[in-house]
Amino acid sequence: MDLALFVSTVFTLTLVMDPLGNIPLFMTALKGVSEERRRRVIARELFIALGIMVFFLLFGKYFVSALGLDLTAMAVAGGIVLFLIAVQMIFPPHHSHFAEGPEGEPFIVPLAIPLVAGPSTLTTVLLFSLRDPGRLGMWLGVVGVAWLINAAILAGLSGWLSRLLGRRGLLAMEKLMGMILVAISVQMIMTGLKKFMAG
Repeated sequence: MDLALFVSTVFTLTLVMDPLGNIPLFMTALKGVSEERRRRVIARELFIALGIMVFFLLFGKYFVSALGLDLTAMAVAGGIVLFLIAVQMIFPPHHSHFAEGPEGEPFIVPLAIPLVAGPSTLTTVLLFSLRDPGRLGMWLGVVGVAWLINAAILAGLSGWLSRLLGRRGLLAMEKLMGMILVAISVQMIMTGLKKFMAG
């Protein structure tokens, strides 16, 4: 296993999943859930998101094949999606894009989808599997480790981090991750364009 590649892809996927940025959204969605029940709900939603990510890693490439897309197009498209997500992290819209759910605790939406396993996360997972299908075991490990990091932050540290960083601290951290993600997305686009020009 290429340790450098493994670490870099875990870091990228963790940034895309944006656990620190999701903390205030999770807290808002769970404000009507009792404290003792909240951790169970977060764990359930995280496992649902993990199942979706693994399913997409294993079978997403068949959808891409059916549509006749190649890796270069997916790399450029994925980079553009990541760039747009990163720009929203740096310059968030004034209104929330998550509608109010039904009364009671949230189920699947919006916590599992789109907060944890959103379009950008699933696109990134798909790019991993398309880039090197022979390393499926490593990609599963990447998804698992990135998911564990998210689980530790959202389920184990969300309350503590919210109190420690405060609203402004969480916002600053999300903007910092957005800046890093901009650089990653631009690199993805440039790599895809170079492959297109070379071909």
